[in-house]
Amino acid sequence: MASGLDGRTVIVTGAGSGIGRAAALAFAEEGARVVAADLNAEGAQGVVKEIERSGGAAVAVVGDLSEQAVVDQVVETAVERFGGVDVLVNNAGIMDRMSAVADVTNGEWERVIRVNLTAPFLLTRAVLPHMLRAGRGAIVNTASEAGLRGSAAGAAYTASKHGVVGLTKSLAVMYRKQGIRANAIAPGGTRTGIAVDAVKDAHGPAVLGGHLGNSGKLAQPEEQAAAIVFLASDAASNINGAILPVDDGWSAV
Repeated sequence: MASGLDGRTVIVTGAGSGIGRAAALAFAEEGARVVAADLNAEGAQGVVKEIERSGGAAVAVVGDLSEQAVVDQVVETAVERFGGVDVLVNNAGIMDRMSAVADVTNGEWERVIRVNLTAPFLLTRAVLPHMLRAGRGAIVNTASEAGLRGSAAGAAYTASKHGVVGLTKSLAVMYRKQGIRANAIAPGGTRTGIAVDAVKDAHGPAVLGGHLGNSGKLAQPEEQAAAIVFLASDAASNINGAILPVDDGWSAV
């Protein structure tokens, strides 16, 4: 089955590096027009230039996606430049410090939840009116193996990704009759630039270290991107509310 993505408009967050960059390039290869959103201007503009060199259409929006004004700018850019929003990929995220609950600071908790969960909510809320008017749309969220278990990350990151799973399933139920699908991937370890600033000898990292041996091989960003593009495509037209592990079988252990 054809992907059906040719000529459609796709917003990809965290598009400047890692999984987001790979997804932006993969969508462009399918003929989609890409809005590349990222906090890092060099990364966002770099992926846009790469897409344009290959004959594709893309535009960068730079800013902190946990801020409503930036979210509004992303969606307005998609509508003004390309005429609407067909696909939203909520991929941008940050790691925590692998902290156990007793060691999580207010700052760590609030920042991780804001970037990993509130930003996808804000973007989804902003694109829904456009998708509802069109009578169709696909939303793909990047959850995590940490959204499926309690032993893959610290308390803040784990809670944020469990929240992404819940947000995805709620969307699927609420809007399936309006032609909108919502799914998520749950990556295992992946070769990206995301940093883990764990506190040496702290309780959280010490406990988690005993569980991470079952995590399997590290994926390439392109392997995660392939799953994202599939879930957004017409080939997945009857898949809604799914959380797809892309983790070399880690979730099966």
